[in-house]
Amino acid sequence: MFEQEKRDVISAALTLKEYRLIALSGGNVSVRLNSGNILVTPSGMSYEGMSGSDLLIVDSEENVIEGCLRPSVDTVALVYIYKNMPWVNAVIHTHQVYATAVGLVADELPCAVTTLPNATKGAVNVAPFSSAASLQMGIETVENIGDSLAVILKNHGVVTVGKTLKEALYAAVYLEDAAKTYLVAKSVGNPVLLNEAQVKEAVEVFNNYGQNVTAKQV
Repeated sequence: MFEQEKRDVISAALTLKEYRLIALSGGNVSVRLNSGNILVTPSGMSYEGMSGSDLLIVDSEENVIEGCLRPSVDTVALVYIYKNMPWVNAVIHTHQVYATAVGLVADELPCAVTTLPNATKGAVNVAPFSSAASLQMGIETVENIGDSLAVILKNHGVVTVGKTLKEALYAAVYLEDAAKTYLVAKSVGNPVLLNEAQVKEAVEVFNNYGQNVTAKQV
């Protein structure tokens, strides 16, 4: 059951590895199923060898409904996020280097390049520290993410969310690119930031990014 969703979760995890946003078995990927339960990657398993049968389905009380392995240690935080952000259908957690580095020296990653508001809807806040496997990680995400699709967890990593898994994945990948560019620019001077109108335009442009599947084929 939910075979396509399982393939999508593993594909997203492998994409995170491809872009070096996670290492070894770090981070996790999860989606909300149409049943209301949550499909999540297992704890401490390499993504390269992962199969659909390795994924776990948990309910809103963190009970394992399907699967034999242990779910991600961050499941308590993930469940909290899904409960308190009902529009969210996908959550990705990474330890990506450049975005995490921003959180060590700033309280926000501002919009210095268009790809950040394209994919995250605006500047990305830095949340106070919360440890892995803690409910506080979920609380800090919900309280600090604002209108963005991403939040940086100080001294820890990143959480991205989306109405779809693709949206959460794009937020993670482009957040890292934006963080890298910002830190490089900051090392030699004061980066020129986008103004409010430019940020709004970047958000709107990305709303129509990609192929319209309902468009007439000729």
